[in-house]
Amino acid sequence: MGLKNISPILFLFLMIGTIPLCGQKAKRLHEIHIRDPYILPDQQSGYYYMYKSASVASADKLLGGVEAYKSRDLINWEGPVQVFTVPEDNWITGAVWAPEVHAYNGKYYLFATLNSDIEWKKEQKGWPKYLFRGTQVFVSEGPEGPFLPFGKVPHTPMDRMALDGTLWVEDGRPYMIYCHEWVQVIDGTMVLVELAPDLSKTAGEHLTLFNASAAAWSTGSPHESNSVKSYVTDGCFLYRTMTGKLLMIWSSFMNGEYAIGIAESVTGKVSGPWRQQEKPLFTQNGGHGMIFRTFDGRLCIAFHRPNSPGGEERAKFFELRDTGETLELIRELTK
Repeated sequence: MGLKNISPILFLFLMIGTIPLCGQKAKRLHEIHIRDPYILPDQQSGYYYMYKSASVASADKLLGGVEAYKSRDLINWEGPVQVFTVPEDNWITGAVWAPEVHAYNGKYYLFATLNSDIEWKKEQKGWPKYLFRGTQVFVSEGPEGPFLPFGKVPHTPMDRMALDGTLWVEDGRPYMIYCHEWVQVIDGTMVLVELAPDLSKTAGEHLTLFNASAAAWSTGSPHESNSVKSYVTDGCFLYRTMTGKLLMIWSSFMNGEYAIGIAESVTGKVSGPWRQQEKPLFTQNGGHGMIFRTFDGRLCIAFHRPNSPGGEERAKFFELRDTGETLELIRELTK
């Protein structure tokens, strides 16, 4: 599949990182600090896997990484187990954001946003630094890794501050939807690109689907230093309703609070065009959601709340109602 050559020592290190930690007491969901939680219900093992960012100390620096918890009931969680560490010779090796693991064609694919401290142009006063950041895809034979690279470069363009890549398969063809960050473009966007059949690289042009400001509920964030209002695109995830309507949940800010909204494809295709639904799904300082089904068939959403202050973030699970036209929250699943 075109995987890069892995040294025996690195392979052994990655394998050791997947060994379960014996004797650990199971944690309740409220005990786990996590942003951007991603749930993989793994049919083969009967476990729910929850993935989160977890950097690892090497000889002289921190390397970005991912760890996983697993649960039978979405309440009690075993772990964590380190399932991925960024290779030291990768294009960048910093912290991982928003890890997602998708089961696809018999393998498991990690979509990881990688960060760096490398600047590519001068910082504006009162604005975040322009740093290299992008989504890269890694592959494994199992949900606990080790996840190995296809190469050393990101799947998103090197000259874009890109993040939060997710997988969507339509008519047998895999696509990635990712966010082009507001830091670079002020009004963040959602972007679509087709992937190769084995997800090893992109296989088409990058198509902008919409800007964050297209949603009336996305009210933006003011910046007093330069009188500019920015609009965030975060955490996209796609879902097809029981009537065939294609929806995308995504996050931005509404009157200063992190929130989740819903977009719908007018054509029912991932290429759109996309229309923003007027009513957001969740508005109480929580977001970056994803949708999954429990083993007993309930439709659920996972997201983190609160969005701030840092350190207080926890995973929240809510049961959803699929009306055919939209999604509605029913109740919180676990506490």
